Amino acid sequence: MTIDVRTRHAVHYSQSERMTSEDLRENFVIENLFVAGTLQAVYTHYDRMLVAGVTPTQDGVGGELAKLVGADYLLERRELGLINIGGSGRVIADGRAYALQPMDGLYLGMGTKEIFFESDNPSAPAKFYINSAPAHATFPSRFVGSAEAIENNLGDSATSNKRKLYQYLHPKVLPTCQLLMGLTRLETGSVWNTMPAHLHDRRMEAYLYFEIPENAFVVHLMGRPAATNHLIIRNEQAVLSPPWSIHCGAGTGAYAFIWSMAGDNQSFTDMDMVDMKSLK
Repeated sequence: MTIDVRTRHAVHYSQSERMTSEDLRENFVIENLFVAGTLQAVYTHYDRMLVAGVTPTQDGVGGELAKLVGADYLLERRELGLINIGGSGRVIADGRAYALQPMDGLYLGMGTKEIFFESDNPSAPAKFYINSAPAHATFPSRFVGSAEAIENNLGDSATSNKRKLYQYLHPKVLPTCQLLMGLTRLETGSVWNTMPAHLHDRRMEAYLYFEIPENAFVVHLMGRPAATNHLIIRNEQAVLSPPWSIHCGAGTGAYAFIWSMAGDNQSFTDMDMVDMKSLK
């Protein structure tokens, strides 16, 4: 398996506000996370979050993961969460196999040494979307099926933001050191996500947008409330959201996204709401 590792350094908002569209994409958008037979990874300097996508097309894809973080093994001082957005597959962690159907999740605790990824059908491979952050303690690894995630019904069709939010890695589901991870799916006829906008200066966030038709896209808004920029996001592309940035958007139709956070706390409601009138 080919492992492709890139690094994204932290950017100050005063820099981002002078960037071109191309510059913004280079610093905040991850365009190709799912390439058959490869592990695509981006090591970020936002709370040391590692964002990766694995698309296994042969048995036992794994090994050499330590190179992602310069340790003896990937989770020597880290924890990992993932959600499968592709076909059915398996993750084998220290000899234990976890079968994952589409939209199933998995948490691997600090100290897990050997990790391998497999697809049940290489012609319709699994697509494991991975987030990993530094850890300070070891919590038990655990499968989190789609039915185990906590469902929240949010928004309203009158404001075009009716959606279901599913919490996978959350204190009410299982203990983690700092990772929060979940999935939001817009209902037909709704396009807005995460509005009203908010900030959480104590945590970074990453979005993976998916279930976007070929000729559709999402306009992701980022930046300080009084100096917003936009990014055009296609299917299975991810966005890094620094603590100083809002993170919301609207699509040309319904879509889904996986959100993840790392930082000082695990309080999902720890956010600073932004007055809609202040957005510019």
